Amino acid sequence: MAKRKLDLPIDFPILFLTLALLAFGLIMILSAGAVRGFNATDNSYFYVTQQLKWAIVGSFFALVAMIIPYTFLRRLAGLGVIISMILLIAIIFTDAGIEAGGSARWIKILGFTVQPSEVAKLALVLFYAHILDRYPIKQGKDWRIPLGILIPITLLVLALVYKQPDLGTAMVLALTCTVMLLQTELPTFWFVAAVPTLGVPLLYLIYNTEYQWNRILVWLDPWKDAMHLGYQITNAEIAFGSGGLFGVGLGRSLQKYGFLPENHTDMIFAIVGEELGLIGTVFLLFLFIALYARAYHVISGCPDRFGRLLGFGLISTLAIQTTVNLSVVTGVLPVTGITLPLISYGGNSLVITLAKLGLILNITRYKKIPKLRMVKSPPKHRGVNSF
Repeated sequence: MAKRKLDLPIDFPILFLTLALLAFGLIMILSAGAVRGFNATDNSYFYVTQQLKWAIVGSFFALVAMIIPYTFLRRLAGLGVIISMILLIAIIFTDAGIEAGGSARWIKILGFTVQPSEVAKLALVLFYAHILDRYPIKQGKDWRIPLGILIPITLLVLALVYKQPDLGTAMVLALTCTVMLLQTELPTFWFVAAVPTLGVPLLYLIYNTEYQWNRILVWLDPWKDAMHLGYQITNAEIAFGSGGLFGVGLGRSLQKYGFLPENHTDMIFAIVGEELGLIGTVFLLFLFIALYARAYHVISGCPDRFGRLLGFGLISTLAIQTTVNLSVVTGVLPVTGITLPLISYGGNSLVITLAKLGLILNITRYKKIPKLRMVKSPPKHRGVNSF
């Protein structure tokens, strides 16, 4: 029998790896954003200074997330989803949305610029954990209530995010929800059937959206239109090729001089490859893998189902976002506007990411403490060597 132990120390390997990735990101933003920062503001340190400010804000939210018992958050599960949907509706159907890069993904609230899709990532994970814990799917017709609640809300949130348009974030959200449902006893048939059921309409939408379909075509052969639609991915490939094994040296990138778009945000991994080479990219991958593997391992020891589902969902959304970004930059997937957690420049992404990791550290303080069983010592036998 296991019981829950409260107020245990946080998991220091997770904390150390988080701080290591955060420091790595600040160093790379200092390098990658120097030229653009100087051209825009006459200050080479503009982007790293802004990121440092957001890191301090995010650390505050992470600290709060570590202190508040995670079980309290289930009371906010429904409210979080409602707020995220209201914000998404506001930027799509009103003039409140702030447009950048061809899509309206931000909204200003009380002087702060908020990205509702980032809020939706956290809100959906919390909502899924709450519903799947309250209505566990174990056998028979247990799926009716939870899926009857989750599927309509999920489809609505995905539709709103896609409408921004933000296909990359919609894909991350969909995969995160799928991974959380995989933790239930739903038959495999459901997941197999969902692929064509949702995939065919999605392909139809992409085919009828000119810029998204062009991204698919360019992805298949970026060098065919290297000076136009394939400009970003081809310059990312040039950056990796220039870096070689050991890189050209920290701060010595040539691609950041106006050649590689979004080199301090979505495409920062290409600058890592150029300046630090294969050695640097492998080291960064090691930090990510170590962080997520450690987090998955520790979360599995959480004594209650809600905590395990919440922790698993939080880790999964970060791991999926990391995988999608790295796949885009290396040409495995078509270009989407997905940042690299803790590394790319971006205030909303960094704050939400640190808040998620704060929640994960919170959950690591609740562990199963097995009871010790009393073992009777064997009876002593008196013999020639007995006293």
